This record gives sequence, C-alpha cells and structure tokens, in this order.
Amino acid sequence: MKYNFDEIIPRRGTNSYKWDSAGDADILPMWVADMDFRTAPPVVEALRKRVEHGIFGYVRVPDAYYAAVTNWFARRHDWQIEKEWIIYTTGVVPALSAVIKALTAPGDKVMVQTPVYNCFFSSIRNNGCGMIANPLIYRNGTYQIDFADLEQKAAAPNVKVLLLCNPHNPAGRVWTKQELTRIGDICIRNNVWVIADEIHCELVFPGHTYIPFASISHEFLMHSVTCTSPSKAFNLAGLQIANIISADTDMRMKIDKAINVNEVCDVNPFG
Repeated sequence: MKYNFDEIIPRRGTNSYKWDSAGDADILPMWVADMDFRTAPPVVEALRKRVEHGIFGYVRVPDAYYAAVTNWFARRHDWQIEKEWIIYTTGVVPALSAVIKALTAPGDKVMVQTPVYNCFFSSIRNNGCGMIANPLIYRNGTYQIDFADLEQKAAAPNVKVLLLCNPHNPAGRVWTKQELTRIGDICIRNNVWVIADEIHCELVFPGHTYIPFASISHEFLMHSVTCTSPSKAFNLAGLQIANIISADTDMRMKIDKAINVNEVCDVNPFG
C-alpha cells in the first residue's frame, strides 16, 4: 500500500493537545510524540466499522487482540510471546508506574539513562522512589552508555530497577545486542530488574535493528518487564492502549494488582 506522508492535514481547532495548546499560531509544536500524518487506512476502516455499531459500552479484550500482538512480534522481531504474559492497560506511562509499584518499595532507587523521556521521573516520584542517573555519553555525534558508571551504581543495595528506553527517547539510539547484553549482565549480577520501555520499537532507520531486551536470553526474559504500544508507530496515542509483558507468573500477579490499585485496568472499545 502506498501512502502519502507529505499530505498536510490541518489540526488546529480539533482539540489537539499538540496544536491547540499554544496561543500563537506561528508556533510549531514539536514537544510531544504526536505525529501529523493520517492513521493508516485499514485502522481508520476498522474504527469506522466499530463506530457504526453505535454502542460504546464496557469491553472485554478478545483473543484476536492477543494474537495480533504475539504474531506481530514473532513475525517482525523474532520474539515469541505467550498470550498469558500480556497485561493490557491504557498507556505506557501508566504501565511503567504500575511495574515500578510492583518492583519497588518507597525509598528504593530507580536508575534512568539521561537525557530521557520526562515522564520517567514522575513515575518514579509518584511511587515514592528516588531517581539515580546513569548519564549517557555524547561522543562523535551520538550517544553511548557509560558502562563503568552503570556497574558502579547498579551495585548500590537500594537500586532495584533500571528503566531502559529501547530504542532510546530522545537520544535516538537503537541499542545493539552487544550493548543490551552488557546492560543485562550488569543488572542481573546486581539483582536489578530491567523495565524496558520499547514503545518506539518500530521507528528504526534502515541499517539498524531493534532487538527486544527480553528476547536475548531466557535469563533476561525472566529478569525483565517489557512495555509496548502501537501508539507511536501508527499515531494512535489517543486510543489509549498498551501492553505489559512479563513471563514471570509471580511478577505478573504483582503488576496486575498494581494496575488495579492505580485504576488503569480497563481499556476503551476503540483501543
């Protein structure tokens, strides 16, 4: 299917959070990950059929949804996900908050690799945890991981979680298998859980390959939780749908409890 990504679609006056928040019409809003191309025609058609039904009550998530997620990652990223590993929720930020709640106690530290998505900080703060930074190194026009700093800080007994952004927002790095393996080895050695925010996994330039952190080994799978959503790749942020993927049964129970405590356990029929 050919698609015209250059078509200009006016969005002012549509209650767009991106375009209608600024009073000055000369301001170009480039501060939020909300793209300005029209959603793919098959998605629009599916939504149109749902609207024509005319009733928008509470919904259950069908088996077809889980099949779509598991088949997508198997086909495109060679990652075999089991249906039972998936917990749905309203967005990746609520997902991150719920997973942090499940993995930490107030006063624990959560590590982030700065500069990083600003909502990481609020998710950490709202759970009563402290933030510790593993700053990325900017060198030769790109960002690299400071592994010596990561090793040192992961060894602290109160550091319980690394929030991994893979691919990284805003640095734009697609972490290599070698880099992800070093991160995982350090975290497992120090009993630090990895929460992998992989919401941007489809937005990768040719010549680079996104690798799901949990797909690298069984040990990595069982020592991590992955958060995904179709919202960035398909410009669907307003539909409020995301996935939490955890292969550890006990951890899933803790996350499910946190999802319900945070009251983000239901999704809408369009999502």
